[in-house]
Amino acid sequence: MAVTAARAGPGVRISERHIKAAFILLAAIPLLIFVLYPLWAILKKSFIIDDGTWGLGNYVHYFTDPKLVTTINNSFAVSISTTLVTIVLAYAFAYAMHRSAIPLKKLWMLIAMLPLFAPSLVQALGFQLMLGRNGLVNRSFGTEFDIYGFWGIFLANTLYALPHAILMLSAALAVADARLYESARMLGGSSWRIFWTVTLPATRYGVMSAVFVVFTIVITDFGNPMVIGGDYSVLATEIYNQVSGQANFRLGAVIGMILLIPAAVAVIVERQVSRRQTAAITEGSVPLTIKPNRRFDTAMLVCVVLVCSAIVLIIGIVIFASFVRLWPYNMSLTFSNYDVDVQGGYGPLWTSIWMSSLAAVIGVVMVIISAYVIQKIANPFTRFLYFLSILPAAVPGMVLGLGYIFAFNDPANPVYLIYGSVLMLAINTVYHYHAQGFLIATTSLKQISSTFDEASAMLGGSFLHTMRKITLPIIWPTLISLGVFFFMRAMVTLAAVIFLVTPGNNLAAVSVLLLDDAGETTQAAAFSTLIMAVVLGVLLVFQGLLRLFGIRNVSLIS
Repeated sequence: MAVTAARAGPGVRISERHIKAAFILLAAIPLLIFVLYPLWAILKKSFIIDDGTWGLGNYVHYFTDPKLVTTINNSFAVSISTTLVTIVLAYAFAYAMHRSAIPLKKLWMLIAMLPLFAPSLVQALGFQLMLGRNGLVNRSFGTEFDIYGFWGIFLANTLYALPHAILMLSAALAVADARLYESARMLGGSSWRIFWTVTLPATRYGVMSAVFVVFTIVITDFGNPMVIGGDYSVLATEIYNQVSGQANFRLGAVIGMILLIPAAVAVIVERQVSRRQTAAITEGSVPLTIKPNRRFDTAMLVCVVLVCSAIVLIIGIVIFASFVRLWPYNMSLTFSNYDVDVQGGYGPLWTSIWMSSLAAVIGVVMVIISAYVIQKIANPFTRFLYFLSILPAAVPGMVLGLGYIFAFNDPANPVYLIYGSVLMLAINTVYHYHAQGFLIATTSLKQISSTFDEASAMLGGSFLHTMRKITLPIIWPTLISLGVFFFMRAMVTLAAVIFLVTPGNNLAAVSVLLLDDAGETTQAAAFSTLIMAVVLGVLLVFQGLLRLFGIRNVSLIS
């Protein structure tokens, strides 16, 4: 028997090694195909000139055209301005949530998260309905306020990026060591001085991370500038104009590569900043207790109410407009904008739901495999796999979508078989948001003690057995959270899929853009409302399921 066991041992080890190799390949090959290869395709396209050879002609064309170069200046101007204001507002909001005793904190937080449930252009649509040429303000007061251009993009993107910043800054402000504050008070520090010398330094890495994340979100956003930008062209809209408007794919590729640079730099810096952050709570820390202060709490409540009122006003006017017969000329209420016979009916919405469900399943499987391989397999290749897994965070959605055209719109490419299908849209969405999902999965796996793996190995448990019987049952709430995350992102995504939709596979978010562009503002508002209703409905259902199983510490919003 001992001889038999000795002979079986190497076979088992080889089989285990093969299984681990298969998992590594299963994680890496899709990332190489659907992330790295499209980036190579768009890079190559940007250097191919008219005669089919390689050269810098396309870049020379771009940088010698003053109108095109202006898009860089415009993008940085609106992105930097929006980032600064968004961070200030988000910090004040997060500070009120975690360092004051204001009432109804959960309600305010839910309202602040509402922009996450809608495509980015919903904010622009709301400002258009409120402050546009035929907006409610101009029609009611006879003013001639013009929201189109820099200020429209600035306001819309501020609301769009605000919940992302609030979530990050809330994480930075949620915990604190009371001993530091007590020491500062004993030394005679005023509240204002304590904020500048204790609170702000303790949250500096969170602030820096939020700055770079918001900057990336704003500079790569396509929906808001497209709806409310007017003649104020930015890099994202110029890519669309060159590719869809003028069929100038080479120049579109050049602009895509230019847009990739600031986004990539911002993501790289943000990751470096995140690594330098140290724990705010240690073994000897004393949790900070918030004591009521009527004057301070009132000021914080006013701040929170103002922010939430702006969000409710802009999203609320979109919902209201969806029931208006002809904005702003006939304000009578009607359900005709929800008529299924209008603009292809509910087809784009059902396609979005199907695509989002597919993206949720594919996304959960792929990010869990990638995260599990990196966390559980000691292999030199896993470092490169980690790089591939977070690389999509640095790739703007429009750049990835454009890369798919260059990479897969070729009958000689096997992936062409699914080009233009719902499956392709789902894959594109998954790998657009892969980095965020991967980091969520990695964080969850890191919380599982290695003793589980060691005990399983001592009892003869294989790699697959440990994953199936131990790891996945422990992290199943995270799997639900990841599924909802991918579903939500897929329902509201626009930039990544704008080049990939077809008349037979159109999506609801794209329909909003097309309807607004055609002047059908109220129907665009109706589709926006339906998207928000679906996303909120799914969120509430799965949050309810988690509560039903006694899981109360998992938030599906963040």
